[in-house]
Amino acid sequence: MNTTVLSNKAARRLFLERHGLSEAPQGEAHGAALLSLIERLGFVQLDSINTVARAHDLILFARRPRYRPKALKRLYEQDRALFEHWTHDAAVIPMGYYRWWQLRRERDAEKLRGQWRDWRRDGFEAQFQTVLDQIRDQGPLCSSDVGAGEKRGSGGWWDWHPSKTALEYLWRSGALCVVGRDGFRKRYDLTERVIDEALCKPQQDPEHTAATIDWCCSGALDRLGFATPTELAAFWDHITIAEAKDWCAGELAAGRLQPIEITGVDDTRRSSYARPDVMADPALDAEPTQRLRVLSPFDPALRDRKRAERLFGFDYRIEIFVPEAKRKYGYYVFPILEGDRLVGRVDMKAFRDHDTLRVRALWPEPKIRWGKGRIAAFQSELNRLIRLADVGKIQFEDGWLRAPQ
Repeated sequence: MNTTVLSNKAARRLFLERHGLSEAPQGEAHGAALLSLIERLGFVQLDSINTVARAHDLILFARRPRYRPKALKRLYEQDRALFEHWTHDAAVIPMGYYRWWQLRRERDAEKLRGQWRDWRRDGFEAQFQTVLDQIRDQGPLCSSDVGAGEKRGSGGWWDWHPSKTALEYLWRSGALCVVGRDGFRKRYDLTERVIDEALCKPQQDPEHTAATIDWCCSGALDRLGFATPTELAAFWDHITIAEAKDWCAGELAAGRLQPIEITGVDDTRRSSYARPDVMADPALDAEPTQRLRVLSPFDPALRDRKRAERLFGFDYRIEIFVPEAKRKYGYYVFPILEGDRLVGRVDMKAFRDHDTLRVRALWPEPKIRWGKGRIAAFQSELNRLIRLADVGKIQFEDGWLRAPQ
């Protein structure tokens, strides 16, 4: 039997459509419309770095330029339409998915207890009941509110005091929920006071693990368009690669998946799986919007760096932890999307005390020419972006348009 082959252009179009980057960035960006967008993405990663805007805000803004951070805060903290937990990192997730995190919470409970013992976070288990009692009596608390008298370190994840570690463990394993953030500090409350009983009641059905694997793999495939078992397992980061492989084998046998070859930008092919009707998907023939836009380094379309390189030829690395002298580009460099191509990357920062977004450098991707039209489109995007960055003007440093690296 001939294997279906998806061209590189078709693969890029399908992938971008599934990530909400194919259509023109427009539409309502609060309430039910914002929740619908997050459901489409599956979740939105949270990050504290605020070079121009925080990652979660820029992810949503890139798809809905009317978006403002207060809309997400309201959806999360007031409407309780979202909850916070982990995928590959901390994220806000639609509340309707909460019960599918039971397996993750159970596995985190086992894994983290062992890991944190090995990392010598001594005494955190002894603080469980004390922390729970304090929150029950006082209401939602931050890490600075617990552990009176315990030695404080620098605040990094490697240096938590025992009660802070207890808070994180009780959150990751399900006894506590994060109900919001003060600045970027998490506030924790008892899960029983936050989550609807029908959602937080543990599933005792022995088939719950199988149902969770099915939900994770099916939901990941819907949002990726095509995937390997490794990519399916990594999407939510709940399940193992072996579990994803078994799911693919079962779905393939049942006729609900088909093997497919995905053509990379270098014409190599990669074996993946897709739905049987993938070749009839309208996204394959739909021309993506040419509206140029700046993406977060943590945008869902770029989360899998290897996939971005295979599909787009875009080799991207966060250089936050690279010493300045060894950086190829900069501390926090933003990818630039136009149509179905990544056309450049820009190093810029909002200096709010000077009411200015400063553009230090922009590097075109190889073979991408930045003439007057593309530069004008970039400037238009920055004029939109400064509203999110909360500054009023843009400054281009001398020599900002660089040669491709």
